[in-house]
Amino acid sequence: MNDKNTNPEDTNSEELSGDENLRSSSDNGRENFIPNKGAYGTSDNSSGPDFAPDFSGKTGDQGASFENKEIESKSLSMNSDLSPQKKKRSLMPYLLVVLALITVILVSIAAISFSFGAGGDLGSSEKVAVIYVQGTILSGNVPAGFGYATSEEISENIRRAAADGGVRAIVLRINSPGGSPAAAQEIVGEIEKARAKGIPVVVSMGDLATSAAYYISAPTDYIIANPSTNTGSIGVIWIFQNMSASYQEEGVDHYIAKSGELKDMGSTWRGLTDEEKEYADAVVMESYEDFITEVSEGRNMSRSEVRELADGRIYTGARAKELGLVDGFGNLYDAVDKAAELGGIEGEPRIEYMNRASLSRLLLGSGSGKSNETAEQFVSYFEENPYGKVLA
Repeated sequence: MNDKNTNPEDTNSEELSGDENLRSSSDNGRENFIPNKGAYGTSDNSSGPDFAPDFSGKTGDQGASFENKEIESKSLSMNSDLSPQKKKRSLMPYLLVVLALITVILVSIAAISFSFGAGGDLGSSEKVAVIYVQGTILSGNVPAGFGYATSEEISENIRRAAADGGVRAIVLRINSPGGSPAAAQEIVGEIEKARAKGIPVVVSMGDLATSAAYYISAPTDYIIANPSTNTGSIGVIWIFQNMSASYQEEGVDHYIAKSGELKDMGSTWRGLTDEEKEYADAVVMESYEDFITEVSEGRNMSRSEVRELADGRIYTGARAKELGLVDGFGNLYDAVDKAAELGGIEGEPRIEYMNRASLSRLLLGSGSGKSNETAEQFVSYFEENPYGKVLA
């Protein structure tokens, strides 16, 4: 064999030349080619096909590679075109959830606002404001729902109603056994301020409107009750509790250091002395005279007429009307109509409930004994007064 024909040094050059010839022969439509003699030697005996390498595999691989690259580029182009739509579609469920949550929140806010009297009537004209007075009347700041009507809450609502340019009249819806004379006086003060602004105040009595509850009713423009309503009980009481016998049985002894003889008056560890009893009577009568004055001026009655009725007895609504303590019969809406009439409202009046019972208040005041314990903590200053309890 000729060494020139098998020169290993020329192998790379032959293969490179063969690539070039393969490209040229493929253009001419030939499957085989004769390699360049300069590339494979000068011997005439060397035959092209014996030394021609097979490039068909390479050519197929390159073509497939080009096709794959083209497909990949098209696929990427398609994916890039569709990705915003896919993103939009994938975000739609989340957007719907967010919108649903916003809707629930807005509906909840609207429901809570309506329950506190901030319904669609806010800001409108020709309104009658309804304020509830439910439970024992006392001063202080006690959350609603515990069965107490505080002078702070009632006074605040009267002030809000009087400051609203659209409110033409106020209705006090009362269901109360009475309470603190001082708290009643605070409420009466706000009633008089509202009336001084030209806003009439009407009372609607429910089941019970006695003592301090009648105290705040007397100075209003009109009182409506039911024939079976319990009202009246005009008077003042001061309650003392003597538990000295119980302390002796339990072996409890007290030593009291005091600056004056009356400093521990009303304490549970002893009874009242004669001097203290006289003083207690004087204090009660002083508050009683204030009560008489309020009823006399509010109902246009003489003091002597009021005294004849003010012995502490309770009257039905029917009897109270006969005695001049009540003006008419009807329910809450009859009172609203009367208030609208006094306020100069023509047609059906709009009602704005200032402190209507709401779900949050019901939940706050409901439940087991735990809520009762909380209520006792709030009103302990009133219920557990060490000097006794003064009630009207």
